Amino acid sequence: MIRVLLILCCLAGTAMAQEDPAFIAKRAAGQLEAARNALTVASKSRDRVKALTQTIRAYEHGLTALREGVRRAAIKESALRQKFEAESEQVSKLLGVLQSIQTSPAPLLLLHPSGPIGTARSGMIVGDITPALQRQADELKSELEEIALMRAIQEGAAQTLEDGLSGAQEARTELSIAISNRTDLPQRLIENEGAMNALLSSAETLRGFAAGLAEMEITGGDAPLHIGDARGALPLPVDGTVLRRAGEADAAGIQRPGIVMATEPRALVTTPWAATIRYRGPLLDYGNVMILEPGDGFLLVLAGLNEVYGATGDVLPAGTPVGLMGGNAPDAEIFLTLAAQGGGGTRTETLYIELRQGEEPVDPASGSPLMDKDKSA
Repeated sequence: MIRVLLILCCLAGTAMAQEDPAFIAKRAAGQLEAARNALTVASKSRDRVKALTQTIRAYEHGLTALREGVRRAAIKESALRQKFEAESEQVSKLLGVLQSIQTSPAPLLLLHPSGPIGTARSGMIVGDITPALQRQADELKSELEEIALMRAIQEGAAQTLEDGLSGAQEARTELSIAISNRTDLPQRLIENEGAMNALLSSAETLRGFAAGLAEMEITGGDAPLHIGDARGALPLPVDGTVLRRAGEADAAGIQRPGIVMATEPRALVTTPWAATIRYRGPLLDYGNVMILEPGDGFLLVLAGLNEVYGATGDVLPAGTPVGLMGGNAPDAEIFLTLAAQGGGGTRTETLYIELRQGEEPVDPASGSPLMDKDKSA
């Protein structure tokens, strides 16, 4: 589920690292403009949910690229300023020496300890220095112009960012409305809703709740296609950074069989595979939880959402939105400040992703069985 995406992300990150900040920022502005146009088109689409999902993803990618462009511009500006200050000090000292020579009385210039030959050689040295000084002055001028360009990139991103943030929020609002009005999804039903309520009230751990859920029958409609070998190479359900992989200990030394991802506030979460919603809503201390059944006896647990979409029993196509992360999207000023400081400071939300087959956890990154090291999870 993650291995392929990590490789692609590394390749994309390497490619972006070689790109010029101005090019990255310009491309990001184009992405955000395309997202704005897509938002207009989505209002007329027959499948508004799908169209708005793609629009929100486009906004997310554009904002990520814009932040990267601003970050690189800030880093490059800082490096250029340091280099300029160091070199300009050296040039100033040398120009001061040359200026003192130029203002010295003519008879003194003709006097040299080694006589006329030494005076001639000194003149030749000064003649050689002058073109070098001119080249260095031209380089400093170029660096000053590049510093101004990097500053212009950061300042020019403000309006683009304002439009992008507001457009993304508008798309999220329209998506929520479109999902609530959707009536075309296939439905499956849980045979005993009383058993579900009893399980929910008695659950003490996520593991126990998921195991009990797996034992409940669900009828009606067609189950999703077999997940098969694809389970180890599915796309991530949200854009973000993997903080801990399955089985890795956190700061407190606790190991869990799932993946923890850091995401942007209000990031869109989608199902990576066609699946039936088995449960949606608050659970223990995990916040809002979405539990999906992608087939073959698997359950995919997504915990830590702020909003969840759909209803229990809905059969969702792959890529369907299932919720939004929490937090508040930063305003343009905070966004730009965080971008200049490091670029990843806005990923303040965490999504927990766990894949189970029956009562046993499975590593989402490989699809292979995983020893359950946290029986209390």
